[in-house]
Amino acid sequence: MPSIDPGLHLIATPIGAARDITLRALDLLEGCDLLVAEDTRSLRRLMELHGVSLNGRRVLPYHDHNGAQMRPKLLTALQDGKSVLYASEAGTPLVSDPGFGLARAAIDAGLPVLAAPGASAVMAALCVAGLPSDRFCFMGFPPAQAGARKQMLQEAAIIPATLLFYESPKRIHRLLGELCDTLGADRQAALCRELTKRHEEVLRMPLGEMTLSIQDRTLKGEIVLVVDRAPPRVADAATLDAALDTALREMSVKEAAAHVARDLGLPRRDVYQAALQKGKDE
Repeated sequence: MPSIDPGLHLIATPIGAARDITLRALDLLEGCDLLVAEDTRSLRRLMELHGVSLNGRRVLPYHDHNGAQMRPKLLTALQDGKSVLYASEAGTPLVSDPGFGLARAAIDAGLPVLAAPGASAVMAALCVAGLPSDRFCFMGFPPAQAGARKQMLQEAAIIPATLLFYESPKRIHRLLGELCDTLGADRQAALCRELTKRHEEVLRMPLGEMTLSIQDRTLKGEIVLVVDRAPPRVADAATLDAALDTALREMSVKEAAAHVARDLGLPRRDVYQAALQKGKDE
């Protein structure tokens, strides 16, 4: 087995199928001095399935409730030159995961932080959704508070990228309804549930149809909701004319053209020519 460098090693663990662990992650599990996990039982079971022995090492818990108490101890181990492994309950560390605070503290202390990439629910969902993947934005879990959630979805509506949300089965019906109201019922989406697990399911349809499709179902398991980006806005002549009228009251022709072109998603040169023509006409 290769020697393990000192530092904090972030390993990705399977999101479902146990065989999705990487060979490098298994090497780190076998060789790191200190093992830390969001869920110690999950990590120990994973090691048992792959025949990796603890060899007298403990698996220490690190989660949202004990992070503040655990970080100083783990930083001390890193400063002493130990190799410390951190594993999420499932998937890639730091993606909606308490490991962010540990990694950030190690970086701030000038200590090595290394990643062993692997399974990720976000990337798996993006692969099977059938929606554009050239530009995407991970939105995480929407806030529980109604006001904060509404603001988040309003901001998401204009992001020019495919959107990925995590959501619990208990709240997915509410989220779909809110997305229909905010983004529009015609926006294409894919609901990806229990990825890589026995009851994997992917529903691909517009948000409105999806809302109706699952309204009488009680879903279970982990869910990633993938939503297509907004269609490009096409400004007609009247919209361009009105926007230029407003902008030219306070800006020069050049400034107004740049502002309107950016706001309407139109070529700046065409908007500039339209602004010049308005000046001549007036």
